[in-house]
Amino acid sequence: MPLLHFHLVEGRSDGEIKTLLDAAHEAMLEAFKVPRGDRYQIVSEHKPSRMIVEDTGLDIPRTGNVVLLQMFSRPRGEEANALFYRLLVERLEADCGIAPSDVMISVVENEDAHWSFGYGRAQFLTGELGGKKPD
Repeated sequence: MPLLHFHLVEGRSDGEIKTLLDAAHEAMLEAFKVPRGDRYQIVSEHKPSRMIVEDTGLDIPRTGNVVLLQMFSRPRGEEANALFYRLLVERLEADCGIAPSDVMISVVENEDAHWSFGYGRAQFLTGELGGKKPD
């Protein structure tokens, strides 16, 4: 974890999407120092008319290659998040040809009690994962 939800304009091949997901995973591993096996990624593809990612007054040009990433995560800190942003755009540009101006990221932070990885348990709270230890 974190859980990465990518919103893309439809039309990329399965191979292109795999490369994108692999690049994002590598950036996440380096920035957040999570175990390699922590990989939770979702891709939603949208018709061009169903995905609007416009400039916010920053004069950032967008193309049909735009990637909107929603990251759901425990708090990581400003420095780690900034490192992830930088590493992600570098890898997406190098591996996928996606311009840094076409990558938008939004982080939604949550707490340990907001995660259950299965079996109806909050594993960070039960001590099964590296969160809080049970009382």
